[in-house]
Amino acid sequence: MANWSDIAAAVAAATGAPFALLREHAVGGGCINRAHVLEGAGGRYFVKLNRASGLDMFEAEADGLREILAAQAIRAPRPVCAGTARDTAFLVLEHIELGATGGQASRRLGLELAAMHRHGAPQFGWHRDNTIGSTPQPNRPTADWVEFWRRQRLGYQLELAGRNGAGRPLARRGERLLADLAAFFRDYAPRPALLHGDLWSGNYGVDAAGRPVIFDPAVYFGDREADLAMTELFGGFGRDFYAAYQEAYPLDRGYGVRKNLYNLYHILNHFNLFGGGYGAQAERMIDRLLAELG
Repeated sequence: MANWSDIAAAVAAATGAPFALLREHAVGGGCINRAHVLEGAGGRYFVKLNRASGLDMFEAEADGLREILAAQAIRAPRPVCAGTARDTAFLVLEHIELGATGGQASRRLGLELAAMHRHGAPQFGWHRDNTIGSTPQPNRPTADWVEFWRRQRLGYQLELAGRNGAGRPLARRGERLLADLAAFFRDYAPRPALLHGDLWSGNYGVDAAGRPVIFDPAVYFGDREADLAMTELFGGFGRDFYAAYQEAYPLDRGYGVRKNLYNLYHILNHFNLFGGGYGAQAERMIDRLLAELG
């Protein structure tokens, strides 16, 4: 059970302004964290809760939001503070009232995401590891994108899948794909771009002024195609979004094949988180990718 008085005190200390808690109520927060809204004299805040061991995950999320905000391209919730109260880790964020998506906001999201992707770095990866869902996501800075994707993305998830009960067929297919990974990049050399990292429709909203907001990131610097690919994995991003992005920052013609390579990472992660049919889906994706190699 969260100690709300301790969290309210942490908010006051972080903001340098009094915060007298009047009420709190639970809201939808996904399958990993619990979520609440705090209201009081001095403001309104969105709070995520998890076990105390989740503090590092919350601190990495806060760092990711700061990275996005520093790019000054797209709105994201401002982190206020993170810590532990008794046996509970908490992350306090700016509260943003969200409305309906679509229309002009979808087009604006495409333009602003393209602007964020132009924010680069010397290497792929990031200054710290974080999580994708609740799965650890290694981000050791690396100059070679193929090596980064081989070892720190697909290879890492395939290793976890083996520990989580995936059969040998998935492992064998995965090993072959990893060995031939460079073939997908013969005529394409991505630059490190700031990525949200977990950009599906549930991690995007629109504020009261009609401006897009992205949240729940798994930030790192990587191929911008990886962000675009995930927007296609579970749907929810309209035609205006893709048209606007393409106008602002055209994609390479090989994206249509590589998007499956990038979404394989998320399907493997879903297998590692939830099991079920995601293992068979990953095998089918690998088969399609291998077929592209001839």
